[in-house]
Amino acid sequence: MTDVDDLTKAKIVKMILDGATEDALGKLSEFYRVETPKIAVGTIKGKRRTVYAVYRPSEKKIYALNSDIFCNPFVILHEYYHHIRSKLGVHKGSERRANMYAQEFIDSYARIMKMGIKT
Repeated sequence: MTDVDDLTKAKIVKMILDGATEDALGKLSEFYRVETPKIAVGTIKGKRRTVYAVYRPSEKKIYALNSDIFCNPFVILHEYYHHIRSKLGVHKGSERRANMYAQEFIDSYARIMKMGIKT
């Protein structure tokens, strides 16, 4: 999987924090050349109280427990990882790898902010 540069990762995190989650997912999808997943508030049977969000490959949709989750970069990027893995024809991917993917974006954002670079 091609890696996104630190500044782009930081910009994606900032967009999500600012509530432009659909735009952020669109930018990432352009980068990976995959369809942008939809995002909606809702729950999935059997997962109603156990997760903040879930990706449904059959629907190409990220379901979030509530609209506040739309501004949580870690959760959104974790679920987006599942989306790109399914779209790129690779096994769904582990939760650990999805966490690592999301954390890389958070860490890049922290580095860029510490350096004082405007996102």
